Amino acid sequence: MTNIEKALALINTFATGDTETAKGLLAPGYIQHNLAYGTGADAFVGSVAYLGSAPVKTTVNNIRAFEDGDKVFLQTVYNFAGMGEQVAFDIFRFDANGKIAEHWDNLTAKADPNPSGHSQIDGTIEKKNVDKEETRTVVASFVGDVLRGENPGKLTDYFDGDNYIQHNISIADGLSGLGAALAALAEQGIQMIYTKTHYVFADGNYGLAVSEGTFGGVPTTYYDLFRVEDGKIAEHWDVMETLAAEDTWANSNGKF
Repeated sequence: MTNIEKALALINTFATGDTETAKGLLAPGYIQHNLAYGTGADAFVGSVAYLGSAPVKTTVNNIRAFEDGDKVFLQTVYNFAGMGEQVAFDIFRFDANGKIAEHWDNLTAKADPNPSGHSQIDGTIEKKNVDKEETRTVVASFVGDVLRGENPGKLTDYFDGDNYIQHNISIADGLSGLGAALAALAEQGIQMIYTKTHYVFADGNYGLAVSEGTFGGVPTTYYDLFRVEDGKIAEHWDVMETLAAEDTWANSNGKF
């Protein structure tokens, strides 16, 4: 199995309840960064067993899958035991033995289409076989210059005019849509602030940036997936999640 196939097999155990498969895929010292769950392989397998015994079956619908070195990152729609659909980004790190050794994620409720009619998951599926390091550079530079606000004057340099497909649930397509959304937030006294970017992963012409900051003053984690075309940002998907208060964490590994 490839690492992508292993990651997909692991998340599918939430639907099948197959604890033996989960055990076989996980490293003994598995590290969990989802703060709602305990760390370690046993805790993960326990979650699989719990979901497998739930009266409503869990559903798992993977949309996109990527690989960057020892990491696999996925975009997936879950419905855990009938609690409602959630859009998620998962990141898995593989150890030297090919076992899944570490996991990070961000989840949010599935919402209605945005002002341009796009959902959180639709859009381009095809991945182009281009230099991922060029993609990583574009995404990392955009996140720093624009999202972290280090060189905001470079905003238009990253886009082909107003040609930009947006999947954020509140923002319309194009730079014009982005500007209108930010202006609306400002009128409400709400700021979306990125303070630190922890990781930028890339595969072909797709790049995923993992950041933290605040939204309306509330600690927030940001996962932003970008499709890059000819050195420009062409399409964007994201998941924003409020960072849980530390006294509620089920593990001490931190979000990042």
